[in-house]
Amino acid sequence: MNALKLTGAVAGATLLATTAMAQTTTLRIQTHYAPETESGRLAQEFFDKVELMSNGEITIEPFFSSSVVKSVETFDAAATGILDCDMTGGGYQTGKNPAFQFVGDIMGGYDTPYQQLSWLYYGGGLEDAQALYNQYDMQLVGWWVYGQESFASTKPIAQISDLQDWKFRSPPGMETKIFEKLGATPIVMDFTEIFTALETGIIDGADASGLANNVGLGLYDIAKFANFPGFHSMPSDHLACNKAVWDGMPEHHRAIMSTAMESLALQTALTFEKKNAEAAAQLREQGVTLSQWSAEDLAEFRAAAQATWPEFATTPEAEALVESHMTYLRQLGLVSE
Repeated sequence: MNALKLTGAVAGATLLATTAMAQTTTLRIQTHYAPETESGRLAQEFFDKVELMSNGEITIEPFFSSSVVKSVETFDAAATGILDCDMTGGGYQTGKNPAFQFVGDIMGGYDTPYQQLSWLYYGGGLEDAQALYNQYDMQLVGWWVYGQESFASTKPIAQISDLQDWKFRSPPGMETKIFEKLGATPIVMDFTEIFTALETGIIDGADASGLANNVGLGLYDIAKFANFPGFHSMPSDHLACNKAVWDGMPEHHRAIMSTAMESLALQTALTFEKKNAEAAAQLREQGVTLSQWSAEDLAEFRAAAQATWPEFATTPEAEALVESHMTYLRQLGLVSE
C-alpha cells in the first residue's frame, strides 16, 4: 500500500512539474470580418480549433470588425506590437510595397481557390512571399481564399465585348488599368456608395464581392445581370503574425497554427463554393441573368491582366513574385508562354 501511495505521489509530482513547464502563447488577432458573417464564423472556428488542439496552451483574443485599428492599419499594428497577428489581407499593404498586390489579389491569374492555394503551398509561393513579409517584421502563416468575385450589372455582361463603355465601380489600383484596356470605364468609389450609384445610374455595374455577398448587399434588387462563376478578382485573406512573437513560440505551437490555417483554407473554399451555388440558384429563380464567359474571353482577360502586372512590378520583391506566379501558371497550363 505504501509503495502504491509512493508511486501515485511521484506520478502526481511529475504531472505538476510537466504542467508547470508547459509553455503558453497568447495572441491578439484582428480581422476585418464581422463575427456574424460567414468568414467571421469560420475565423472563430479557427480560433477555437487552435485552442483545442493546443490543449489550452494557445489562447487567442480575437478582435472582429477591425475594432482596434482600421483594416488597412492592422498589419502595422501587429508589426509594432499593438496586436500580435493580422487576419485581413496583403492587398491592404500595396502602398507599402506593390509586391503585396501579388499576394493580396493576383487578378487574372488563377481560376479557383485551389489553384491559388496550390501556388502558396506547393508552388514555392510561401517561401517567395515570406521574404516580403519578413522585411516588414511579419511572418506569413497562411491564406484563406473564398473564391472568385462576381459583378453586378444593370446591363448584360455575357462576354468581353460587353465591357465597352461599361461604367462600373472599381477599387483603386491594378483593376482600373486592366479594365481600361478592355474598353470599360472604371470609377473608383467607396464600397458604401455602390447601392446608391447603381440605383441612380451613375454606374452600370459594380465590382463588390462574391455572388453570395452581393446578394446580401441587395445589389441584385437593382442589377439584374451578373457573371458566374467569377473570373476577375480572387482576394487572398491572410494570417500574418509579428515575426518576433512567431519566432518566440514553441515549435509545436507554430505547427498547430500552420496546420489550422491549412484547415481553414479548405473550409473557406468549400463553404463559399456551396454558398455561391445556392445564391446562383436563388438569383436565377428571381429572374437575374447569370452569364458564364467563354474560354476565349477568359483567356483575353487573363492576357490583359498579365500585361498589366509589369506596371505594378516596380520593386525587386514584386518582380520576384510575378515571376513565381508565371512559372507556376505555366506548370498548371493557365498560360502558354
